[in-house]
Amino acid sequence: MRFPQSFLDEIRDRVPISDVIGKRVPWDKRKTNAQRGDYWACCPFHGEKTPSFHCEDKKGRYYCFGCGVSGDHFRFLTELEGTPFPEAVRQIADLAGVPMPERDPEAERREQARSTLSDVMEMAVAYFEAQLQASAGAKARAYLRDRGLSGTTQKKFRLGYAPDSRNGLKEHLASRGAAKDQIEACGLVVFRDDIPVSYDRFRDRIMFPIEDARGRTIAFGGRALSPDVPAKYLNSPETELFHKGNVLYNYRRAREVAREAGTIVAVEGYMDVIALDQAGIANAVAPLGTALTENQLEMLWRLTPEPVLCFDGDKAGVRAAWRSLDLALPGLKPGRSVRYALLPDGKDPDDLVRQGGSHAFTAILAGAKPLADMLWSRETSGKVFDTPERRAELERLLRDAAGTIRDESVRRHYGQAIRERIAAHFGPVSQSRHGGKGGRDAYGPRKGRAGMAGGRLAISESLTRSRLLSAAVDNMPLREAALVSAVLCHPDLLAEHFDDFTGLDLGHGGLERLRGAILDVCATSRPRTREALLEHPALAGQMQTIATLDALIRRARLWTATGEAAFEDAREGFRQALHLHRRARSLKRELRAAEAACASDGDELDYNRLADIQKEIDTANSLEALVDGFGVSSGRPMRSF
Repeated sequence: MRFPQSFLDEIRDRVPISDVIGKRVPWDKRKTNAQRGDYWACCPFHGEKTPSFHCEDKKGRYYCFGCGVSGDHFRFLTELEGTPFPEAVRQIADLAGVPMPERDPEAERREQARSTLSDVMEMAVAYFEAQLQASAGAKARAYLRDRGLSGTTQKKFRLGYAPDSRNGLKEHLASRGAAKDQIEACGLVVFRDDIPVSYDRFRDRIMFPIEDARGRTIAFGGRALSPDVPAKYLNSPETELFHKGNVLYNYRRAREVAREAGTIVAVEGYMDVIALDQAGIANAVAPLGTALTENQLEMLWRLTPEPVLCFDGDKAGVRAAWRSLDLALPGLKPGRSVRYALLPDGKDPDDLVRQGGSHAFTAILAGAKPLADMLWSRETSGKVFDTPERRAELERLLRDAAGTIRDESVRRHYGQAIRERIAAHFGPVSQSRHGGKGGRDAYGPRKGRAGMAGGRLAISESLTRSRLLSAAVDNMPLREAALVSAVLCHPDLLAEHFDDFTGLDLGHGGLERLRGAILDVCATSRPRTREALLEHPALAGQMQTIATLDALIRRARLWTATGEAAFEDAREGFRQALHLHRRARSLKRELRAAEAACASDGDELDYNRLADIQKEIDTANSLEALVDGFGVSSGRPMRSF
């Protein structure tokens, strides 16, 4: 039976070759690096004691440096075990979870035809490459030079030029033996019953060859050089070779480096991919002029459990990111998700690396948001939830979105996360701090432990009086207020502390809602000042919280958390307050654990631990005093506002 090449490629891509070989060969633990998909073993084809048999998942190949054998999944089974090729295919298909195709003579005929069409496409690539270097390609060369693409990069991606001619490519291919129906089947000419003579589809365009997973050109993308052309970018039509919903630009090259890089990045266009590759970021791919499809997302998940979807920061890019949520949610599994990197408004990856180098783009990737955060942003951005009905509608939308997740455990955790975030955003139900019936008496005297109980009580009372811990139970904790106010007045702090700010453990419901509104604004725009933030509708419902916040900051004279502070002072104040806030939360958790231990037959070690916490509290209070006096030490006197 002859198997379609596309079927063989698919099952090879789905199954790491190490899974096939590892069932029959023990890996050498010293030389193997499983995280990189790099495996070594003693060769099963010849006797040896030193491992020289090498297997790489990213290439899907094996090679023995001792005897020279090499091959792929199928060849390993046929040569090592004498397995007939159809049986080897069946075994790999079973591992991939893909059903075997039934014998289809018509499909076999089409496969043979595709091989011939691939030859025609290769001739077209060579023609476009030659035209780029000819006199007709001068304008195209100037355009690529202005875009900063080196000659090496142009050759690597086999960029070309389609001259402004109705028949140039068609006549070239015909002169080399390509039949009329083959040229038409490749989508290289426009032909219809109402068109007397077919003509070249691509004219006066920069040409981007589109390859399949094996590196064969299956289509083209063309970028118009004339501003008067309606379609700036034009792709090949659907053909026997090309189904654009199943193809990602640069997939073959990116696949080779994605596992080593740890992830793969999906950007929006050809030029973004090429510019990133030239800047040293070789693990980028792009859909072909349309929104990401389910098949394309599955291709990304085959390479990495958490690909990054990168969208332009303008309104269209944000909308595209939000639409992709509905595509990704059903396929989430334990350990499998996506992250979202939103670029600054008006910038694309090409702009970033040209202006700031690879570091500018990797910084954006480092701040990529989890899917759950993006879902929250989509359903809350620009909305006001000032009535129970609107809050109920938000809960319904989030619940419906989470309900599309097919995996039960992930769906359950999303439901829990939604409930927790809604409670934090709108404020938890007020409860008695000391518990219900009878109150809570963790430190009451225990039989035979009266002396220890007295010491324990003294330590606990001292801890609860500590300014470091008691701030967290005030109506609006000062340190939480300082952190939120600093970002409100200096939004540029998010460039360095985005993850710190989004991960803040805030106990005050009003501050939590204000923090969410600030993040929503910054997800769709880039305000640089407090005034710009306050102009956004998302903050309209937060004015009471902001007024309370301002009054508290003025009363405490924390000028580093105001707009009058220099950015450097605000950044330093934010960092120190963040450190103290985290330590306060940590000490609070430790205190609760120590209290619980002492309340349940605590021994001398438990009581000593309480004393140790007291010492840490004293040290933390000393540090807090330094923060309170930061304005003085930096040369600026503290004053009321």
